[in-house]
Amino acid sequence: MEPMDVLEQYRRAQDGLDGVLAAVPAGRWDAPSRCAEWSVRDVAGHLIWGQWQMRSWATGEADPDRAGAPGSPHPGALTGDDPVSAWRAARAASMPELTGKALARPIRITGIGDVPLAAVVPLIITDTIAHTWDIGHALGMDVRVDADLVALADDWARAHVVRRPGFFGPEVPPPDGADAQTRLMAFLGRAA
Repeated sequence: MEPMDVLEQYRRAQDGLDGVLAAVPAGRWDAPSRCAEWSVRDVAGHLIWGQWQMRSWATGEADPDRAGAPGSPHPGALTGDDPVSAWRAARAASMPELTGKALARPIRITGIGDVPLAAVVPLIITDTIAHTWDIGHALGMDVRVDADLVALADDWARAHVVRRPGFFGPEVPPPDGADAQTRLMAFLGRAA
């Protein structure tokens, strides 16, 4: 897949997350999410951190504060008083930096090695989809992800998933007759 094509899919995954974040009721940000030990606010903080990390990789600037990195105890601190605005600001700062030249930039990813930034975008799509589900499902929303994004995330996950605390949990068996999204979430350790 061409880097700019996968970037368009990344934008679509972010749009889905944006819709879920915008639908979180004001009093529910500190509700438990489907991620062990993280609230909805913590998941949002992790996703905000991810935008700043992508910007850092794209520009070659110093990495952001690790407060939102996988496995961090309280990434919700990155959301401030308005998690949706903090998400949108991070996204607006990151996306313009993801140019063709930036996507070709080599970066080092723990557990994966040295790869061009474009190779990391499917990982971030997978993370975005999983956490969109984590937030929405915890709050009783029916989160439906486009089938092509589910297929991309499933392909990436089955080839690269890292199963350890702070990353992805153990696979759980999907229910009989489960659709592709439910099977993906089960593979990523999430039960409906």
